[in-house]
This record gives sequence, C-alpha cells and structure tokens, in this order.
Amino acid sequence: MSAVAGAQDKAAGVQDKAAESKARVGAEYSGMYSFLREGEFVQVTVEDAGRVTGFVSRYGDLESDKGVFLDQFFKTGKLEGNALAFTTDVVHGAAYEFKGTIERGEGKKPGDEGYYVLKGTLIERVTDANQKSSSRTREVTFKAFPAAAE
Repeated sequence: MSAVAGAQDKAAGVQDKAAESKARVGAEYSGMYSFLREGEFVQVTVEDAGRVTGFVSRYGDLESDKGVFLDQFFKTGKLEGNALAFTTDVVHGAAYEFKGTIERGEGKKPGDEGYYVLKGTLIERVTDANQKSSSRTREVTFKAFPAAAE
C-alpha cells in the first residue's frame, strides 16, 4: 500500500469516527427521568442527528383507567444542543408537550440520581368524553433516575 493510499484510508477513518460521534451528540442524556407523580417517568432516548424517541409512563386519571399505567409514546422529539422538545401521542384523551432544556443537576457523577434534569414547560392537553378540550401549563423539573447498579 502506498503512503498516500494509507493516509487517505486513515483520513477517511477519522472522518467516519467524527461523523459517528457527531451523530450521537447528546446520547449521554438518554435515560429515565421522573414525571409528575411518584412512580411515573419519562424515557428519553437521543438518536442520530438530535432525533429523540421515548415515552411517558403515567397513571390514568379517568374512572375507567384510574391507577392503570398508560404509556404515551413520543409523536415528535428533538434535541438541539441542550434544548429538548417532545410531544406525546394522545392516550385516553390526554397528550403532553414539553419544551425546555437538559441541564446538570445535583447528582455528583454520571449515573447518580439527578445528574441531569429536564427543566421547562409542560403542557397537558385533555379532551373529555364530550369533546371539550382544556390545557394546563406548568413549569417542571424532572430528575434523571439513578443508573442501575452493574
């Protein structure tokens, strides 16, 4: 192999690695975060190029689903820098929209509870059985769950 061909291969490998790491920027934010009530959570997974997938797992509020866990998958999700936005699918008449940031929390090291927090505005949109819509907006902080012990 000539020196030029070897250098080209090496440069291509460096470019591949740079593209690979750039595509996964934000992957360290992936994980489970608290939600509105004890036992509820948000699963956030940062995919390639800032695309975010995940779901909210929450207790139902209606008489028909009270105490039952409902999973609401993200319809849209995006991470730009540390700015996070997601919208869930509608489940049992409710959907959630979050706009905010992922920030360092009080956890001392990666994997600690609250190492990262989601801070921002959560809008809950509800449509009742009579098709009457309402929304509730609140400022929230959701803490990262501790990483499972290995």
